[in-house]
Amino acid sequence: MTLWLLVPFLIQALLMFFDEGYFHRRRGLPRWERIGHPLDTLTVVACQAFCVLRAPSSPHALGIFIGLAAFSSLFVTKDELVHSKLCSPAENWLHAVLFVLHPVVLACFAVLWRQGDHPRLLQLQLGLTATVALFQTLYWSPMWNRKPFTSAR
Repeated sequence: MTLWLLVPFLIQALLMFFDEGYFHRRRGLPRWERIGHPLDTLTVVACQAFCVLRAPSSPHALGIFIGLAAFSSLFVTKDELVHSKLCSPAENWLHAVLFVLHPVVLACFAVLWRQGDHPRLLQLQLGLTATVALFQTLYWSPMWNRKPFTSAR
């Protein structure tokens, strides 16, 4: 069963790699996205860090995780009113798929956490997600002098 729980992580990683590597590089990102995307990833880091640092049997642990996951799932949608005007239809579709996967990935993480069988796997995923947040922060920072923003439409 554990293997199946990792499938959404892999799909999400591939889609995010494509979103960052193709769509974002092609159109460039305005300042608010350069700041907002790492913040999106940090909300996932918060969910994962909570699970790594707190036993699932701790009082209110599941409720706190559900609250963090719900916040994260809503937070990542914050840009979509603007994205609908700036992004191509293909990028908007990709974002929709990522929004569907977001709570699924967090739920899979929670199942692994509640099983308690794979603490190293949870730590690894936390490390990978934190690395993505760091990458997003550095890659899109002004010091790298990335392509200026241009609308995809």
